[in-house]
Amino acid sequence: IKKFTVIRSPFIDKDSREQFEIRTHKRIIDIENPSSRTVDTLMRLQLPAGVDIEVKL
Repeated sequence: IKKFTVIRSPFIDKDSREQFEIRTHKRIIDIENPSSRTVDTLMRLQLPAGVDIEVKL
């Protein structure tokens, strides 16, 4: 988890801050003896914004 804090106002009020965080979740799926159709399907997989997939052969 990466957290960072931003001051809300550019002026005197330093006590007014806003905090954000970025969470990264990872999963490993090991497919033994994948067919060419399986690899092709994984490469064409449509994912929502902010979700990424990495296929290693």
